[in-house]
Amino acid sequence: MEGLKKLVFLIIGWVFLILGIFGLFLPFLQGILFIMIGLAILSSQSKRIRDLLKKMEKRYPHLHQRLEVWKEKIRNWFKKEMP
Repeated sequence: MEGLKKLVFLIIGWVFLILGIFGLFLPFLQGILFIMIGLAILSSQSKRIRDLLKKMEKRYPHLHQRLEVWKEKIRNWFKKEMP
């Protein structure tokens, strides 16, 4: 069950990242928002992403605060859906 949960998080995180990349070029998608959500999801599963986010935190503290808000919202969504 734990492996399935990890796989779901990885798939959802990568989907958001890909949508974010498309959103950088398409006017109707919010690219940065999707990238931040994707990174927030992937950071729970990947040490490399966590390290990248630590570097971003030092360089862009205001963006890090937004990311932390989204991470908390995402955690709350999954806590409500998964018993």
